[in-house]
Amino acid sequence: MQNNVTKAAPILTTKQISIIAVLLLALSLALYFDVAAYLQFSVLQQSIGDLRQWYTANPLLAGVLYFAGYVAVAALSIPGAAVMTLAGGALFGFWYALFLVSFASSIGATLAFLVSRTLLRDWVQARFSRQLGTVNAGFAKDGAFYLFSLRLVPLFPFFVINLLMGLLPIRAWPFYWVSQLGMLPATAVYVNAGTQLGQLESASGILTLPLVLSFVLLAVFPFIARWLLARAQSRRLLAQYRRPASFDNNLIVIGAGSAGLVASLIAATVKSRVTLIERHRMGGDCLNTGCVPSKALIRTARVAQYARRADEFGLAGMSVEVDFRRVMERVQDIVKTIEPHDSVERFTELGVNCVQGDARIMSPWEVEVNGKTLSARHIIVATGARPRIPPIAGLDSLDYLTSDTLWDIREQPRRLLVLGGGPIGCELAQAFAGLGSEVTVLTRGSRLLPREDAEVGELLLQSFGERGIAVLLNSEPTRFFRNDDGQACVCRSGDTEVTLQFDRVLVAVGRSPNVENLGLEELGIGITASGTIEVDDYLATRVPSIAACGDVAGPYVFTHMASHQAWYATVNALFGHLRSFRVDYSVVPWATFTDPEVARVGLSEEEAQAQDIPYAVTRYDLSDLDRAIADGEAKGFVKVLTPPRGDRILGVTIVGYHAAELLGEFVLAMKHGIGLNKILGTIHVYPTLNEANKFVAGEWRKARKPEALLRWVERYHSWRRS
Repeated sequence: MQNNVTKAAPILTTKQISIIAVLLLALSLALYFDVAAYLQFSVLQQSIGDLRQWYTANPLLAGVLYFAGYVAVAALSIPGAAVMTLAGGALFGFWYALFLVSFASSIGATLAFLVSRTLLRDWVQARFSRQLGTVNAGFAKDGAFYLFSLRLVPLFPFFVINLLMGLLPIRAWPFYWVSQLGMLPATAVYVNAGTQLGQLESASGILTLPLVLSFVLLAVFPFIARWLLARAQSRRLLAQYRRPASFDNNLIVIGAGSAGLVASLIAATVKSRVTLIERHRMGGDCLNTGCVPSKALIRTARVAQYARRADEFGLAGMSVEVDFRRVMERVQDIVKTIEPHDSVERFTELGVNCVQGDARIMSPWEVEVNGKTLSARHIIVATGARPRIPPIAGLDSLDYLTSDTLWDIREQPRRLLVLGGGPIGCELAQAFAGLGSEVTVLTRGSRLLPREDAEVGELLLQSFGERGIAVLLNSEPTRFFRNDDGQACVCRSGDTEVTLQFDRVLVAVGRSPNVENLGLEELGIGITASGTIEVDDYLATRVPSIAACGDVAGPYVFTHMASHQAWYATVNALFGHLRSFRVDYSVVPWATFTDPEVARVGLSEEEAQAQDIPYAVTRYDLSDLDRAIADGEAKGFVKVLTPPRGDRILGVTIVGYHAAELLGEFVLAMKHGIGLNKILGTIHVYPTLNEANKFVAGEWRKARKPEALLRWVERYHSWRRS
């Protein structure tokens, strides 16, 4: 089943049509009057005498016409600006010509910039969004700086810069004043040359090699100055601390979760001396309280649910009895089975010096742990995050559960209240419901999984209803208390208040980065509004020898992202003096392991709409997939966003059986620029769930079949039969 919907701006807006009409008229007039012929150096030299006489007779009119003509030539990107600048110097003298050319060229350049922006920017940004991601980020931050350097070098074509800048995220006013300032030195050179027009043999002779090199040095100077300023600021910042004469380590890593383990492993692999400090348990949240135990619990709940569905598979009905203590012991057994992968013993064998204790950063190169000071050229903070506890009256008086403490209980809650409708809350709510608890989910949001499209939340809400999970949307818990029936929560939804009874409450409303008691504030390292450590695009903090990665750095709170960032943080720390790498966030996948699973990479529909990105939607329903039907899991969908006229993948959302496993092919395709056509042309094993990826590509192609050509083919086949 396929549903193809296009959300796109009109092919041409009224404004664009008007601009194109004006451009065509202006260019037609320019061609008709052969304007380009008058913008030749030889023509200028031949006619300069007559032009000077006319200027002497009509000084004001000459200035106005020259100014208007220059603006028009620049705005229409007609070659000849250099000749016009020479003419200005020859006619008006240096200072008057410099004034006219400086403003006329900047105004004309800005008009060309605006034309390019109106006609082409949206299309170019949509077509090359992946390739332009880094460029856009750089120009959003330092666009004026880069433009200024380009304007200083007259070797870069004037009109090309105007048109290219219109495609990038720099505002019109900064473009205007930076252009006027940046073009002034070269303008002065050409105007001055124009005052000596009779001595010039050609316009190309103006830019001698020494002059060009001077302009290049002038353009490079701001980059050198910025580098020197950064070095000076760094030195000034570090000057207040005593730098060790030698270092115990090349790298100290604080925190042995996913980010810290990967950082330490990379550092040891490249034969650097690294110390890893962990205050609690190796493996961090993912191994001990997050990914591993939650997936083990979800698996048990899934098996129990299958047993209840025995009749669907032609088996006798089964009575499911849950031994909750054994369930939780199994979870711990799985953690212990995986634990050696992240153990002190393994990492010590790999060359990592593992230390247990509370670390505090004392200087840009020193960390105190267990009363001992360790030194290193660089320090990486990878301290992760913890469950966030909202300030709700009465909550502290209850023995509430979090994703950290849940794994210690051995008595199953008969009635479980879950605060939060995000991934953690939804996964654990469904798992406990599968084990037989009466579960209620309470969330402020208008839907479950608010980061996903509305239809995803609706499908999951339907699944929750089928499992008997009560969901209260748009509800705010205001007070907790104990009563004769156990524990209770008063929640408000609009003007209505409801009291909910429960035995245990699980708080799953987000996570807070672990930034306290590390010594960051004393070093002047900033904390963002979301509580993460302030880092740059290379994961470095304000103190150049200290970096951060993983949950404590953000912006994505995923185990795989922590590992991804750890590579950049470590390589930049150890080898940044040779080359640094900006973190690549271009393709970030994630999954929520509910039933059905939800997996996504790239844009959702709502994100595309919010960013005004034109897109087409291609959808394949898993109810048509043979393997899903055979496994009794024929529900959910694969949804792919592409540009309206191309097969490049902008985003994918999969809801269904093993959605996270299906997503991998699309992640690879997006990372390496593979479109739906190539996925369609790839053989997929039958019968597998993975065929869904090929089928959604087939639906994309089917919606774009050449109907007119096929009608002719039909006639051809009819002729062949006659």
